[in-house]
Amino acid sequence: MSEFLFEQHSHRRYNPFTGSYVQVSPHRSNRPWQGQQEKTVKSQGLSYDPECFLCPGNKRVGGEINPDYTETFVFRNDFGALNSDVPEGDYEVGEFFRAKSEKGICKVVCFSPDHSKTIPDLPLMKVAEVVRTWQREYLELGSLPFINHVQIFENKGEVMGCSNPHPHGQIWAQESLPDEPAKKQERFLEYFNRTGRSMVCDYVKEELSLKDRLVYENESFAVIVPFWAVWPFEVMIAPKNHLPSLKAMDEASIHDFADAYKNLTMKYDKLFDVSFPYSAGIHQSPTDDKTHTEWDLHMVFYPPLLRSATVKKFMVGYEMLADPQRDLTAEKAAAVLRGL
Repeated sequence: MSEFLFEQHSHRRYNPFTGSYVQVSPHRSNRPWQGQQEKTVKSQGLSYDPECFLCPGNKRVGGEINPDYTETFVFRNDFGALNSDVPEGDYEVGEFFRAKSEKGICKVVCFSPDHSKTIPDLPLMKVAEVVRTWQREYLELGSLPFINHVQIFENKGEVMGCSNPHPHGQIWAQESLPDEPAKKQERFLEYFNRTGRSMVCDYVKEELSLKDRLVYENESFAVIVPFWAVWPFEVMIAPKNHLPSLKAMDEASIHDFADAYKNLTMKYDKLFDVSFPYSAGIHQSPTDDKTHTEWDLHMVFYPPLLRSATVKKFMVGYEMLADPQRDLTAEKAAAVLRGL
């Protein structure tokens, strides 16, 4: 029999953060593509759009007028999926029918007053201001007695369903710990109880020693294509030393986090010479007033583009019914991004 090779042969990879697997099929990357191709959206280059709901001084869809903001601007989502005034209630009938009320707060974070500038286009000091805003919101929302989880995220690009082109992100804060961070909570706690160490930091140290999937690093953070990456150019920004949440960040780590965020997104934009779409978000310790020594903050990026600016990876069929699947190995994706 021939020798098994990661870059040529089908295999499954394990994700210790969640306990799940991904099917890797590198031999499929050479197959011809006759499926859907996405339209590339050219930026209009407008610093101000009078029709934009998020630009300074404009009326939002809910009727409120934006202030003439000059830095980051945060407001409660006019049509938030979670609300703080939901009355408490639960529903349970037999074995199969169970539901409960869920209170929360949804906010929008405009990264800049400039309608045309996404994160890779902003000066580093402005990206650092976005990180400081995230930190402030995490602290303020997390201090509320009914908020136990704060999810900070960004959807960039029409292909990711972004409803407004003005560069922005969102924050959903709620009573419950959602499924994805709950999976990590369970795995991180089990690892910490067994070893006395952080799973995230131990993983980062291993990646830094191997360097096969390292894209970029600075004093505080490593930018890595995870060994178990699902999306073609999926990336994680993770700390080199214990950092359970944004709360623990000092000015040096804020600067380094912003540097890693900007550097990665600049690479993304160069990859296919397009404003690169993705969904990204921060997983960090819950805000339930418990000490979570097992947690370390990390930001994950899930971009859909596979072969070009117009060919998207679809999660359908086998991916929906069995395991996620990818054609491009994590090592090859990291080498491509590292070289940009």
